[in-house]
Amino acid sequence: MAQLRADLLGKVSARITEVTGRAEIADAVTRFLRNTAETTVSEQPDGTTFVITGDIPAMWLRDSAAQLKPLLYLLDDAPELLSLLNGLLLRHWRYISIDPYANAFNLEPNGHGHHSDRTPMDPIVWERKWEIDSLTYGIDFAYTLWKSAGSTDWCETTFRVAAARIVQTFTTEQDHEHRSSYTFRRGGRFASGRNTLNRHGKGRLTRPTGMVWSAFRPSDDACEAGFNVPGNFYAAQAMRQLAEIARELLHDDNLAADADRLQREMSDGLADHGTVEGPGGTEIFAYEVDGFGGSALLDDANVPSLLSLPYLGCVGVDDPVYQATRKFLLSPRNQYYFQGSAAKGIGSPHTPRDHVWPIALSVQGLTATTAQEQAEIIALLLDTTGGTGMMHESFHVDDPTKFTREWFSWANSMFCELVLVHCGYRLGGGRSPDYLPQA
Repeated sequence: MAQLRADLLGKVSARITEVTGRAEIADAVTRFLRNTAETTVSEQPDGTTFVITGDIPAMWLRDSAAQLKPLLYLLDDAPELLSLLNGLLLRHWRYISIDPYANAFNLEPNGHGHHSDRTPMDPIVWERKWEIDSLTYGIDFAYTLWKSAGSTDWCETTFRVAAARIVQTFTTEQDHEHRSSYTFRRGGRFASGRNTLNRHGKGRLTRPTGMVWSAFRPSDDACEAGFNVPGNFYAAQAMRQLAEIARELLHDDNLAADADRLQREMSDGLADHGTVEGPGGTEIFAYEVDGFGGSALLDDANVPSLLSLPYLGCVGVDDPVYQATRKFLLSPRNQYYFQGSAAKGIGSPHTPRDHVWPIALSVQGLTATTAQEQAEIIALLLDTTGGTGMMHESFHVDDPTKFTREWFSWANSMFCELVLVHCGYRLGGGRSPDYLPQA
């Protein structure tokens, strides 16, 4: 369990109340921050930090970084959090060094999790769904910690090993069909199309594009077309960051050259294959492509998503293709955009129809360009907790008391980040969405 200082939370609460004029928003943020620190975070004797995702007692690489990201905004007032955040990264590197294809891990090698899946499983692995963003969140987090706080305690031997595994894995999965030995099949009652890969676990046939193939989406659902576009945008940015880290901190020109090559090839692949003609005849980003001309037009409610690209620093918020994509995603033309009497927003094939995701609503706010839209989304999120006072995975657009996952720490943290940014908190190193106005 980690503790946040009472005076720190009091200062945050006072600032939010002053900016928004609503004490209940400040109360929600401080409650969520405290809940994340005290119920999901475990500082280990070895100096690492283990973070459960909420109601599942395992650590997702992506989720854990997103859960602790709001703390990056508070480092000026709470430098003591640096050890906690560096510890998170040290555990990321350890896990990636064991298995770069796994997305979720146990605290100890106890064999808990989905060990009936037909894929090689180390006892410390909870789930081995290959998701490209599992290897990018840590790099982005480390880069931000370095640039915003000058902290490089995460940059030690295990990082060198993990960085080499990341580059190796990305290179292999650029040609999944011919280079990769990764397969995944799930049996039993969970053996649906969302949880398993076809062609004996190999997945849909793809052709190399320069992009990196991914088996599963951030929702943990199987990819439809293989090359996840927002995941590749985020991975290309991570390779830019890794190249800079390799040169300036590791003095490793070979690693930097490998990262540069991956960044260039992924970016070229995105330029050549990542856009399609949308329903209105305008050019938009596809969510997934297969290299043969096939594509999927939708968006995952989780991050990285197409909607989140400016928030992640991958494209400008005024990019015309992004703006056309955003217009499509936030409209009934998107089959996973739902609207009802209580809310409207982006849902997911991962959850029932007519359910929208608080994470997607927070991302909509973090990529908005007016304080008014941010404020409206914050109010909507507070009004749709279904009486629990917590954010959920999803809720019904007509009845927020119908929801999935009573406790989902990532959604709580995304709400916190939205409010903090709305109230003028910023990150250093050029990783803050500076296009956002202060309320």
